[in-house]
Amino acid sequence: MSLLQVEGLQKSFGGVRAVAGVSFEVARGELLALIGPNGAGKSTCFNMLFGLIRPDAGAVRLDGLEITALKPRAIWRLGVGRTFQITATFSSMTVIENVQMALISHAGKSFSMLSRARQMARQRALELLDLVGMADQAERASSILAYGDLKRLELAIALANEPGLLLMDEPTAGMAPGERGALMDLVATIVRQRHMASLFTEHDMDIVFGHADRVLVLNRGELIAEGPPAAIRNDPRVREVYLGGGHA
Repeated sequence: MSLLQVEGLQKSFGGVRAVAGVSFEVARGELLALIGPNGAGKSTCFNMLFGLIRPDAGAVRLDGLEITALKPRAIWRLGVGRTFQITATFSSMTVIENVQMALISHAGKSFSMLSRARQMARQRALELLDLVGMADQAERASSILAYGDLKRLELAIALANEPGLLLMDEPTAGMAPGERGALMDLVATIVRQRHMASLFTEHDMDIVFGHADRVLVLNRGELIAEGPPAAIRNDPRVREVYLGGGHA
């Protein structure tokens, strides 16, 4: 059975139908890309999966457990990691402290006393930083990191709850071209080594076709195509509504 099962998701805002009956699954060890033109419903769909938006209809199941009505924190505790298009880190903290806070929160402990918190989960934080190639910058202030390094730090934070499912909203947005492929190579390696599942949205088609195992294409809230990258690249509907820059 797939780790994530999405059935008939629907969401409207006023008279605008943002998502219309979208269904799909993501298996362990799989990277699934969700693409589409601006206004296709990607962000709405993505946010419903993480509990940020309540769907009008449909269901989201994680390893058979329905999580449709759960809040983001509850979904996170069930093993869903999340990164954002704009990096979400604590700029006043060091690199390792950012990861420690996520680890302490996942363990259900209080970190109101920062001096004590600095000694908690330090070894595990270093291991996660090493995994994403950031261990040598552990004591640097996150406020002075290059943007590509911030993305790697955010990935380490997203892995702090030992997720089975990793949701990534435009993971390479804002990164230099040479950094994008390296980050997604890293993500792919982690997902497959840990037998996780990953769903990501992305505008960079080189990243999508070079790293996704399957691709979903949304247009005006509807799923219009699904399949391996080669099939999506050559799908005439996709060319018309997305790759060619037009709308059906």
